[in-house]
Amino acid sequence: MAKEIILYNLKPEVTDEEYKDYVVNEKGPLLDSLPSAKKFEMVKITGAATGEIPYKYVGILHLSSLDDFYQKDAKSPKFQEFLAKWQTKVSDFHILFGEEIY
Repeated sequence: MAKEIILYNLKPEVTDEEYKDYVVNEKGPLLDSLPSAKKFEMVKITGAATGEIPYKYVGILHLSSLDDFYQKDAKSPKFQEFLAKWQTKVSDFHILFGEEIY
Protein backbone atom coordinates (compact mmCIF):
# COMPACT_ATOMS: atom_id res chain seq x y z
CA MET A 1 0.00 0.00 0.00
CA ALA A 2 1.28 3.45 -0.89
CA LYS A 3 1.86 6.03 1.85
CA GLU A 4 2.38 9.75 2.03
CA ILE A 5 4.06 10.70 5.29
CA ILE A 6 4.32 14.34 6.32
CA LEU A 7 6.52 15.51 9.18
CA TYR A 8 5.94 19.04 10.47
CA ASN A 9 5.63 21.56 13.25
CA LEU A 10 2.93 24.11 13.94
CA LYS A 11 3.45 27.83 13.50
CA PRO A 12 4.05 29.55 16.86
CA GLU A 13 0.62 31.20 16.84
CA VAL A 14 -1.24 27.86 16.44
CA THR A 15 -1.85 25.93 19.67
CA ASP A 16 -1.97 22.15 19.93
CA GLU A 17 -5.60 22.38 21.03
CA GLU A 18 -6.60 24.52 18.04
CA TYR A 19 -4.82 22.15 15.69
CA LYS A 20 -6.42 19.05 17.21
CA ASP A 21 -9.85 20.61 16.72
CA TYR A 22 -8.96 21.41 13.09
CA VAL A 23 -7.75 17.84 12.45
CA VAL A 24 -10.81 16.20 14.04
CA ASN A 25 -13.38 18.48 12.40
CA GLU A 26 -11.85 19.37 9.02
CA LYS A 27 -8.57 17.79 7.97
CA GLY A 28 -9.22 14.19 8.96
CA PRO A 29 -12.72 13.95 7.46
CA LEU A 30 -11.56 15.62 4.23
CA LEU A 31 -8.55 13.34 3.73
CA ASP A 32 -10.58 10.24 4.61
CA SER A 33 -13.12 11.25 1.95
CA LEU A 34 -10.64 11.30 -0.93
CA PRO A 35 -11.21 8.45 -3.42
CA SER A 36 -7.55 7.35 -3.29
CA ALA A 37 -7.37 7.46 0.53
CA LYS A 38 -7.71 4.23 2.47
CA LYS A 39 -7.06 5.80 5.89
CA PHE A 40 -5.59 8.95 7.45
CA GLU A 41 -3.65 8.94 10.72
CA MET A 42 -2.36 11.90 12.72
CA VAL A 43 0.29 11.41 15.40
CA LYS A 44 1.41 14.06 17.88
CA ILE A 45 4.95 13.23 18.97
CA THR A 46 5.36 13.44 22.75
CA GLY A 47 8.85 12.06 23.24
CA ALA A 48 11.97 10.62 21.62
CA ALA A 49 14.66 8.20 22.73
CA THR A 50 17.34 10.78 21.93
CA GLY A 51 15.41 13.58 23.61
CA GLU A 52 15.32 15.60 20.37
CA ILE A 53 11.99 15.99 18.59
CA PRO A 54 12.62 17.60 15.20
CA TYR A 55 8.97 17.30 14.14
CA LYS A 56 6.02 17.42 16.53
CA TYR A 57 3.41 16.07 14.10
CA VAL A 58 3.34 13.14 11.69
CA GLY A 59 0.52 12.68 9.20
CA ILE A 60 0.22 9.31 7.47
CA LEU A 61 -2.07 8.99 4.48
CA HIS A 62 -2.62 5.38 3.40
CA LEU A 63 -3.36 5.40 -0.33
CA SER A 64 -4.59 2.97 -2.94
CA SER A 65 -2.15 4.58 -5.39
CA LEU A 66 0.26 7.51 -5.32
CA ASP A 67 -0.56 8.17 -8.97
CA ASP A 68 -4.30 8.37 -8.26
CA PHE A 69 -3.66 10.70 -5.35
CA TYR A 70 -1.32 13.08 -7.19
CA GLN A 71 -2.95 12.91 -10.61
CA LYS A 72 -6.53 13.30 -9.38
CA ASP A 73 -7.23 13.98 -5.69
CA ALA A 74 -4.39 16.42 -5.01
CA LYS A 75 -5.41 18.51 -8.02
CA SER A 76 -9.06 18.80 -6.99
CA PRO A 77 -10.40 22.22 -5.88
CA LYS A 78 -11.46 20.67 -2.54
CA PHE A 79 -7.90 19.48 -1.81
CA GLN A 80 -6.31 22.72 -3.01
CA GLU A 81 -8.56 24.72 -0.61
CA PHE A 82 -7.56 22.38 2.22
CA LEU A 83 -3.86 22.72 1.35
CA ALA A 84 -4.02 26.52 1.33
CA LYS A 85 -5.62 26.56 4.79
CA TRP A 86 -3.29 23.87 6.19
CA GLN A 87 -0.20 25.82 5.12
CA THR A 88 -1.30 28.77 7.28
CA LYS A 89 -1.06 26.52 10.34
CA VAL A 90 2.22 24.63 9.85
CA SER A 91 5.93 25.22 9.38
CA ASP A 92 9.03 23.17 8.68
CA PHE A 93 7.21 20.43 6.80
CA HIS A 94 8.85 17.51 5.04
CA ILE A 95 6.86 15.23 2.69
CA LEU A 96 7.87 11.59 2.14
CA PHE A 97 6.40 8.86 -0.08
CA GLY A 98 6.71 5.14 0.31
CA GLU A 99 5.31 1.66 -0.08
CA GLU A 100 4.32 -0.58 2.80
CA ILE A 101 6.46 -3.71 2.93
CA TYR A 102 4.95 -5.31 6.04
